[in-house]
Amino acid sequence: SQTILTKSSISIASSNPRGHRISVVFRSTRNMIDENESSENCDIEEAADQTDDRFDTSVLLPSKTNSVTPLPDRQTTNAALDALLHASARPSPCNVFGLGPLVLSDIPISIKNNKDRGVILGIDEAGRGPVLGPMTYAAAFWKPDAAKSIPAGFHDSKQLTPEKRAALFKEIKSSDCIGFVLRVLHASEISRNMLRRVPYNLNAMSHDAAIQMIWAVLDAGVKIETCYVDTVGVAESYKKNLERVFEGHDIEFIVEKKADAKYAPCSAASVVAKEARDLLIANWKWTETSNYQPRDGSNYGSGYPSDPKAAKWLDNNCNVDPPFGFPDFVRFSWGPAKAAMQEDNDSTNSSRRKPKNSGLVIKWEADEEEDGDESGRKQSSLHSFMVAKKEENPKKRGHLAELKSNKRLGIFNELGLSKVTAFVESV
Repeated sequence: SQTILTKSSISIASSNPRGHRISVVFRSTRNMIDENESSENCDIEEAADQTDDRFDTSVLLPSKTNSVTPLPDRQTTNAALDALLHASARPSPCNVFGLGPLVLSDIPISIKNNKDRGVILGIDEAGRGPVLGPMTYAAAFWKPDAAKSIPAGFHDSKQLTPEKRAALFKEIKSSDCIGFVLRVLHASEISRNMLRRVPYNLNAMSHDAAIQMIWAVLDAGVKIETCYVDTVGVAESYKKNLERVFEGHDIEFIVEKKADAKYAPCSAASVVAKEARDLLIANWKWTETSNYQPRDGSNYGSGYPSDPKAAKWLDNNCNVDPPFGFPDFVRFSWGPAKAAMQEDNDSTNSSRRKPKNSGLVIKWEADEEEDGDESGRKQSSLHSFMVAKKEENPKKRGHLAELKSNKRLGIFNELGLSKVTAFVESV
């Protein structure tokens, strides 16, 4: 299951045994406005948008109604990066729930003015292994005849110091020859995909992110001559899949291990991906509530499981607000996160004491009425998420009466969430 906490709403989503998706949405009574006042409030919001010069990062979120298009110029490109990577404002739920942002830079004039020959493009990623924070994918591209204008330092990006890498990233952002793409896969997106009933694994996500970036460049009217990819999984299979997807576009695909150390476009993409992830981690704004601060704050180090700071942070922030487990900064699908929640704890073994951080075991009610599962325990229903446990009343009462009388979990009161406004079921 996935959870988003915000100051104004909570959305809990999961899949039942039939494969349907059910969402329960709560709205804060503090944020409900009278219909007569809605028009006036909308006018105020529009005026506020006109006076706010911050880049609206919501336009970077791919959707059916929001196609990926190049940003108009380099100034706008850098404004988009600044808003996204330095998190000048706390992200809204859409920034961490659904497809993550995709930034397609402006297309350099040298590429626009010479469409006869294609560009060389490289793809690389950063942050596959961490239990905390996003994974970033990037592509960098330029005309082959612009090689003399490309910094030589891109040829061995893995050996770069943080200072040198930051300097190269700055050069990429100011270059009039280099175009680039950045795709952010937030921890919540990774968790959601990997915890599906039929898992959508990280390799598949990585391949799809690369394909999405290539399509973004092609759809912008840029011809790709050669595409270098730092492989994920078996290189030959990956290459065949790319050739099949982009059949007819005359792209030569070179898919190899350590491609970022061999090919300059891959090295440049590696710089963009690594710098973007580091900035996202360093400037992370918590989405849960406007005043939310986890235990140990942002002292989570690199986010890798081997980092003692990350391991300590994960343990200290485990299930602080049950049943939500962790902030959405954590990849719930990762082994260390599962271990911290004691997911593998055998709660049926009475000789073992249940750890204090143990997660809640939630099972969907069966389609047919049953007294309990094979162990004799009564199955938990969806409403158990919403109310705290209470001793059973021997008097038989209706389901609605039980919901009204049970004590609500503290997190709902803290956020002022007091009304269910919608139950939505979709296939």
